[in-house]
Amino acid sequence: MTIIEKYFHQLTTLQAEQFAQLEALYNDWNAKINVISRKDIQNLYEHHVLHSLGIAKVVNFREDTMVMDLGTGGGFPGIPLAILFPEVQFHLVDSVGKKVKVANEVATAIGLKNVKLSHARAEEVKEQYDFVVTRAVMPMVDLIKVARKNIKKEQHNAVPNGIIALKGGELNSEIASMKNIATVWELSDYFEEEYFKTKKVVHVTIVNKK
Repeated sequence: MTIIEKYFHQLTTLQAEQFAQLEALYNDWNAKINVISRKDIQNLYEHHVLHSLGIAKVVNFREDTMVMDLGTGGGFPGIPLAILFPEVQFHLVDSVGKKVKVANEVATAIGLKNVKLSHARAEEVKEQYDFVVTRAVMPMVDLIKVARKNIKKEQHNAVPNGIIALKGGELNSEIASMKNIATVWELSDYFEEEYFKTKKVVHVTIVNKK
């Protein structure tokens, strides 16, 4: 938990309490339904919570922004972002029902009012959002094909509407065809831990006509 406070100094008492509750909740649920690797659960705050919050280092969502977390798994990046941005609406979507159950139980237990969850495939979600966020669910080209329909035309934030993905490793070939619409941030510029040396946030602007 201290690693979250290290990089996010302005947490309210409620936010700090919500972040602090995540450890026991995920340890408990992960023992029943495996949503985080058994070896990695001890790194919950660094590898999952802080990693999710890397998005908040490059985009400051405005009040009433609508965000879909596509392929949320056990609730990442959606739940940490929902704690940090209580005035933003988050829709967490995953095609695996048991993972949605874990995310729902955690969100309910910490009292998140700005989250809804759906057990659904990406293709089935018809609503539109300012942003679709995701954590390495699929290659960017495929992600754009699936999520383009879900991006609103009207702009609400300083950063253009589109897809924001947490990625790792070499990305040049993956985004080679997107040079005019993609922006990449190195998370090592924001977080000093070794884990973040190869981690990135990728934003792809999506412009829809309707």
